[in-house]
Amino acid sequence: MRHLALTGGIGSGKSTVAQFFADRGATIIDADAISRELMEPGQQVLADVVATFGDHLLDETGRLNRQALADVVFNDDDARQRLNAIVHPAVRAESKLQLKHAIEADPEHAVIIQDIPLLVETGQAEKFDGVIVVHTDMATRLQRLKDLRGMDADDARARIAAQATDEQRNAVADWIIDNSGSLQDTKAQVAAVWKELVN
Repeated sequence: MRHLALTGGIGSGKSTVAQFFADRGATIIDADAISRELMEPGQQVLADVVATFGDHLLDETGRLNRQALADVVFNDDDARQRLNAIVHPAVRAESKLQLKHAIEADPEHAVIIQDIPLLVETGQAEKFDGVIVVHTDMATRLQRLKDLRGMDADDARARIAAQATDEQRNAVADWIIDNSGSLQDTKAQVAAVWKELVN
């Protein structure tokens, strides 16, 4: 059994790389997806976030307005820490549960990859058998954030600046996958890492 972390900055294309590993048989535990699920109506985490920051964060259907939450916490370190104190422990608990199920399903041969955007920022790299970093050049990341998420250049730059630097991520990497080129190129790099993992 191999237990790895996958990380990369916003706009690096981490989800694409995670999917390529999943296609080869890896079990992916996605912190962002878990976080989104925990923010669904009826979830305790959403209730706690609303109790902390106000019900103006909900739209008329009772769902979280993500932009409203981003506006509250993005430029306010204290607010961001309070949000993280609610969300991160719940995400970790659910990740642990998914990890337990994945190990039980295939204790010997499982390759389990936890997709953790803020791996470096939260100091978790040491907990894994290895770390895969998705690296993408800045111009490509900015373009993706503009095209795929509708961010303006200043917002995209601010979000990139709020995360760990490429140097900090690369310092904990066992493998670096450069996702600046074609999908075929990225897929070939994933295949090479996979071959090492299963051998």
